Amino acid sequence: QTASSAIKGAIQLGIGYTVGNLTSKPDRDVLMQDFYVVESVFLPSEGSNLTPAHHYPDFRFKTYAPLAFRYFRELFGIKPDDYLFSICSEPLIELSNPGASGSLFFVTSDDEFIIKTVQHKEAEFLQKLLPGYYMNLNQNPRTLLPKFYGLYCMQSGGINIRIVVMNNVLPRSMRMHFTYDLKGSTYKRRASRKEREKSNPTFKDLDFLQDMHEGLYFETETYNALMKTLQRDCRVLESFKIMDYSLLLGIHILDHSLKEKEEENSQNVPDAKRSGMQKVLYSTAMESIQGPGKSGDGTITENPDTMGGIPAKSHKGEKLLLFMGIIDILQSYRLMKKLEHSWKALVYDGDTVSVHRPSFYADRFLKFMNSRVFKKIQALKASPSKKRCNSIAALKATSQEIVSSVSQEWKDEKRDLLMEGQSFSSLDEEALGSRHRPDLVPSTPSLFEAASLATTISSSSLYVNKHCPHDGTTLYSNSKGLPSSSTFTLEEGTIYLTSEPNALEMQDDNASVLDVYL
Repeated sequence: QTASSAIKGAIQLGIGYTVGNLTSKPDRDVLMQDFYVVESVFLPSEGSNLTPAHHYPDFRFKTYAPLAFRYFRELFGIKPDDYLFSICSEPLIELSNPGASGSLFFVTSDDEFIIKTVQHKEAEFLQKLLPGYYMNLNQNPRTLLPKFYGLYCMQSGGINIRIVVMNNVLPRSMRMHFTYDLKGSTYKRRASRKEREKSNPTFKDLDFLQDMHEGLYFETETYNALMKTLQRDCRVLESFKIMDYSLLLGIHILDHSLKEKEEENSQNVPDAKRSGMQKVLYSTAMESIQGPGKSGDGTITENPDTMGGIPAKSHKGEKLLLFMGIIDILQSYRLMKKLEHSWKALVYDGDTVSVHRPSFYADRFLKFMNSRVFKKIQALKASPSKKRCNSIAALKATSQEIVSSVSQEWKDEKRDLLMEGQSFSSLDEEALGSRHRPDLVPSTPSLFEAASLATTISSSSLYVNKHCPHDGTTLYSNSKGLPSSSTFTLEEGTIYLTSEPNALEMQDDNASVLDVYL
């Protein structure tokens, strides 16, 4: 195998030559034939009239669709000088491979670009995909799909190494406390023991369901924008018959940042370039889900503290920054994938296998993201009117005053009766709920939004003893335990509590109807 350092050096030489050569070609519209052009140059180690000398083995460098990719780079605001500076000025940094594809991953020193080796079929598929990709980017440059900036092939000693240059989804200068590769599948979707032993392991679907079983919570506007972007991207992939893609999700816990600030500052020194001046447009997670014309466009990317992360919260209430992008889209549902799904479906439940037909894969992927991973913050719904809130508060206060006004002597005398029934205070708490049990509040939204609120409360009978020695109104339960109903009505800021006795109660001389108006 070619040494990693030789590959990195040859990539930098080849891209430096081809991009520099491209600047001499005039700008023009992209034509259909431009997507299928392949330019080739030979770079001998001793150099030539066109190429510099180098200390790597002789190699040939091919550039696919150079004019089309130049257009893509311009669309994302990448100038040729910046592209060359990012890739060629300093040595590339090799990353550990989180996937099972066997690909090599390199990142540029300024954290802007990822360079990934791809298989022959994937490079061929990307080339066929370019016209449709071009159309999609023209319609919507804000997407979580990979942003391809170049496709190249290096030939040396009979070995072909194909590479693609893409946007970097997870900035190294922001520590990822958790990284997940999510497909929406459960078949063998747990990180291996070898992966878990890494310093920064990439976990999978089953690990996420175990670690973040309640999901990740977003503000309503952010959640809607994220889901809309995911739905649009999945439909595009489905139309291209693409499947087996993943959502790469990096989670940075802001609450842990303060503890690790000194450690992160030491790591950030060589990576300060990205936070100071971002070269690529629409490349951060937050930019990818925002629609055009959002007021946050300029401020988010300039803030070095967020690095364009999407704010969210965990089920524990921790503040998070999320970095994400759809990866591994160069998989077409062709014969080998169909065969792979067929034999896996025989052994396992076909719906849980990651290799599936594109339409089903997209629907399952979206359902998993919508129901298990990303959730909307459900704020406790308050009453639409302050007047009504005040009325409920007034009812609570008044009910407590009524109960507390009963003399201790009267309480002692009627203790047995009070223990059998329910006090007004407990009835109030049962009807309206408490701060600790908001679920006791009537859950039908329309009741709060309507002009009046009526709830019938079934309880022990509420009676007024006519021979009560105290002047205040005393509420207690009938010792006979005869059933009755009390109606609690909130209307136009006024609360009515009406007890309607039944026929048996009417025969009792000691019973009377209680009407309370607050």
